Amino acid sequence: MAVALSRENYVLHKLHSLSGIIPVGFYMLQHLTLNTFSLGGPDKFNGVVNFFDGMPKHFLLTLEICLIWTPLLFHAVYGLFIVNRAVPNNSNPKYASSQNNMFVLQRWTGIFIFFFLCFHVFTTTILAKAQGVETIQYAAWQANFSGGLGAARFALYLLGILACAYHLAYGIWNFCIRWGITISDAAQARVQKFSMGAFVVITLIGWSALAGFLIYHTEPPAPAPETVLPSTTSMQLR
Repeated sequence: MAVALSRENYVLHKLHSLSGIIPVGFYMLQHLTLNTFSLGGPDKFNGVVNFFDGMPKHFLLTLEICLIWTPLLFHAVYGLFIVNRAVPNNSNPKYASSQNNMFVLQRWTGIFIFFFLCFHVFTTTILAKAQGVETIQYAAWQANFSGGLGAARFALYLLGILACAYHLAYGIWNFCIRWGITISDAAQARVQKFSMGAFVVITLIGWSALAGFLIYHTEPPAPAPETVLPSTTSMQLR
């Protein structure tokens, strides 16, 4: 089925709304919740990290590709397409309703989240593998929020979590409308109140996880040991 790039596709738009809740929204919520183990100290937090590291690599990779990266990329790319063709009208007093303001803020947070996640993945995954350092253990996160740029990184993550929390909370309200769950104005108003409450709760969950990395003192993470291959001479002596 051909999809015209000049307009939104009905099926893709509904799938975009669904993917923002399941699995992307669900993954973000459980990710932030598991990160609150930082409040229990390095051992508790590292225990969660080690649990996932202990999974069979092929199983974990399959889960990441099917349930995280593929739907996340679809949601991000198609979301940018929606943003590109959207025409905000909240500046017009005639249309300056709370819903229009929520719509505009949803689009701006989506753009910010796209670049924030690129930074997050690059610094915790790509750069870590290239430099051979550990970046997701408790000590690494604490070191990341310390030093000269630590305060700036911490502020960036505070804003990133705030944007993600709002994006998901508004997405719940939008999803219920788009999928015909809330039809009446009264039902939409009730879900809007629920979404605002969810925004506050999700933000507090994420911010408490960040605060946990500042409570306990740990030593900076040591670089991963280099693998030394035996020389040709030593192999011949054997």
